[in-house]
Amino acid sequence: MKATPSSIDTANAPAERPDTDLFTRPLWRAEDLGKPIPASPHAASVAMPLWEHVVRYEQKDPALLDTLQCGYPRFVFNPIVNELFRECRRRFANENELCLAFPSRRIAERCARFLDETAGFPSRIEDFGLNDVHAVVFSNEAFDAAKSFWQHYGNIVSSRLAQATLAGRELPYETTDAKRTLTERIASLIGSVAKDIRLYPSGMAALSGALDCVRANRPGAKTIQLGLPYVDLLRIQSKWGPEATFYPAANAEVFDALAWQVENEHIAAVFCEHPGNPLLQCADIERLSTLLRAHGVPLVVDETLGSFLNVDVQPFADIVVTSLTKYFSGVGDVMGGSLVLSTASPFHDVLARHLRRQFEDRLWEEDAAVLEANSRDFVERMQRINANAEQICDVLRTHPKVQHVYFPKFETPDFYKLACHTNAGYGGMFSLVLKGAAANAPRFYDALRVSKGPSLGTNYTLACPYTLLAHFDELDWVESIGVSPHLVRVSVGIEESGDLIGRFEQALDSVE
Repeated sequence: MKATPSSIDTANAPAERPDTDLFTRPLWRAEDLGKPIPASPHAASVAMPLWEHVVRYEQKDPALLDTLQCGYPRFVFNPIVNELFRECRRRFANENELCLAFPSRRIAERCARFLDETAGFPSRIEDFGLNDVHAVVFSNEAFDAAKSFWQHYGNIVSSRLAQATLAGRELPYETTDAKRTLTERIASLIGSVAKDIRLYPSGMAALSGALDCVRANRPGAKTIQLGLPYVDLLRIQSKWGPEATFYPAANAEVFDALAWQVENEHIAAVFCEHPGNPLLQCADIERLSTLLRAHGVPLVVDETLGSFLNVDVQPFADIVVTSLTKYFSGVGDVMGGSLVLSTASPFHDVLARHLRRQFEDRLWEEDAAVLEANSRDFVERMQRINANAEQICDVLRTHPKVQHVYFPKFETPDFYKLACHTNAGYGGMFSLVLKGAAANAPRFYDALRVSKGPSLGTNYTLACPYTLLAHFDELDWVESIGVSPHLVRVSVGIEESGDLIGRFEQALDSVE
């Protein structure tokens, strides 16, 4: 599975991208704190160049938060979106009330139900009168609950939708040329058909759509999460509807427990990632699929980290979910997600019926157009990323200051290969734990000359102390299930591999 570096064919790429400076001038110095990554009003990441920046961010240090020009849009409201919220408040709110805006009345109603059912907060819904934007108005005390809904449900107002709405521009949500091209492109990459693909405003929205679909199929049934996933996937399963069972690993003992559970309990679906975030491990997806289909339980797989080019989970999964924000776009200036109903699924027709009833196309047209343009050279970029990541990991794995490199080539490689395309690579993400990590991880991170902030799958290399960002309030718990609090996660870009290796070796020279 050795990937070969190739030059990037830019003939089909957009003429101008906001990320090109980051290849040679990454945002890695202390003075870069708070700058958007990339330099765009629609950026999906923000520079946090020092380890202490991340700690202070998680501690909600006001001085640090004031320096952030943006953030990941589900966690930190984009400035343009915040402007829309302020306009909603001016129009609709009374004293001691706040507003969040959503891209449809149905989503606003879902938020209002969430506020009522989880915390007993009353709210009301107001129509902005343009682009189907609706505001949920609630008391100041309900803000944290409302923001939780925004973050975890994922059906958010994008910065481009907010921009158009504030400017008085109206565009249709109906299927457009850009959306048709996107679904056809995804279908060709994943081996599906366009009618089985749905597009969403974010990857989290696609996961929420999958959860709604399987729960509609089995009302009242719990879900199972196999393997440590991206943190919000576990949270939406526990926050919405019946309880969820979480198995941190996918070993033989867990499979025995899982088999008992699907035989004896009412299960809506099992969720897993292929590979997982941040340890890049895979379950035996063939064995898992066989077990679940024998008991009528769908399998939902998030393949974002593997990417369409590398992994082929359709023979085993019943629903495949991807964050298009990541590798598919690459630039980091647009959000999006996709849900694919597997043509191989024995549950295809029944899940399709539920999806038709539930799905609402809320991917904003201008976001679809940017996704389409950014993804034209996806294959070439992903091939380069595969090769770069493998070369870097091969070097780092033998470095005397490195304790462990988590990468699909080294973590459960046989299970990874079960669901791969021919000539696939291992993807672009790895996680690193150093020897003497408590002292050395901050030194290494601070010295590393790549852009540093949340998100992944960008054309430019991006690093973050993932465990701090995702699990700051539960570090002891995640360490107990095998995730170091000092772990550094790296998403490798398309820079020249020798240059990147040099940057990592230089950062390692700064530690003891």
